[in-house]
Parts: sequence; structure tokens; C-alpha cells
Amino acid sequence: MRRLFVLLVITLIFLHWSTPAQAASTKSLSQAFANHLSDVQVLDSGTVVRILSDDNKGSRHQRFLLRVSSGQTILIAHNIDLAPKITSIAIGDQVRFYGEYEWNRKGGVVHWTHHDPRARHTGGWLKHKGKTYQ
Repeated sequence: MRRLFVLLVITLIFLHWSTPAQAASTKSLSQAFANHLSDVQVLDSGTVVRILSDDNKGSRHQRFLLRVSSGQTILIAHNIDLAPKITSIAIGDQVRFYGEYEWNRKGGVVHWTHHDPRARHTGGWLKHKGKTYQ
């Protein structure tokens, strides 16, 4: 019985510390918004409707708004200190994304669209015109 318990604990530790992509559970963006959820991984795509100036306070972030298929508009905040900036982005472009969603009444923000150099957080990415930014 003790061996079974030890095996169970080891398995749980392995699952907890396995690569973040293996442990992540992805929610739908519309579900996260409707339920006011934050700190959830989302995978979706949308059309660029507005390009905002970079946020240069603290960690620098490229910012733009996407409209997804549900009609919801979200802000993408992509850390350009840890991942390359999408330099060729334009209104009307399609962007696929995987990152962490934070709810707000305007539609929400997706961040962590980059790798985690400390490997403690699920890595995300942006895909634009066949290139992956992470």
C-alpha cells in the first residue's frame, strides 16, 4: 500500500512539473469571456482591427486588437523583450495565438504569447503569415 502511495505521489509530481504545454488546459475564448475567467490558456485566431503603440513601461509589449470569429475584440500584449516583434503586421491580417487570457469588460487581454525562459509558465506564441513568434 505504501508503494502505491509513493508511486501516486511521484506521478502527481511528474504531471505537475511536466512541460507546461503538456499540463495546460485550453479554454475557449468566448467561454472565458462569458464566465469572467482569468489565468486560462486560450487558443484562437482573429483579424487585426487596430494596431496600438508599443507599451515601453517595464517589460516592452507589442499591442494590437484582434476580432475573433465570435465578434469579440481582444487585446494582444506580446512581450517583445522575450520574443520577436511582428514587424510586418497590418490591419486586416490574420493572427493565430496561444497565450494566457485575462478577463476585462472590453473583451480581455491575451499575454504570455512567448516562451518562458524559466520554464515555469506555459509558453505561448503568435502565428502571422506562416511565421511563429515565441
